[in-house]
Amino acid sequence: MSFEEFIAAATPPAGTGPALAALWHEAHGDWVKAHGLSQEDEGAAGSWVHAYLHRREGDLANARYWYARAGRTPPAKTVTLEAEREAIARELLAG
Repeated sequence: MSFEEFIAAATPPAGTGPALAALWHEAHGDWVKAHGLSQEDEGAAGSWVHAYLHRREGDLANARYWYARAGRTPPAKTVTLEAEREAIARELLAG
C-alpha cells in the first residue's frame, strides 16, 4: 500500500498495526486516539510514533525520551511535522 492510499483511506486500513493506525488517526485529527494506539505498541515503531506525537504536541523533552527509546535521532527543527509523519508512515508501510 502506498502512503497516499494509506492517508486517503476512510478508516485505518485492515492489517495495520497500532503504530500505523496511530499515524492514520493523527492525520485525521484524533491525537488522543493516536496517542493511545502508539502506547499499545511497545516496540520501536510505537516509540517512534509516540515521539512524533509528543513533538506535534510541543512536549519536546518527552519526545526526545521516546526518540531515544525508538533508537531514532529527533528530526532537525526544519523538518515539518507533516514531513516527519509521512517519512515514518512510508518506512512502516515498507515493512
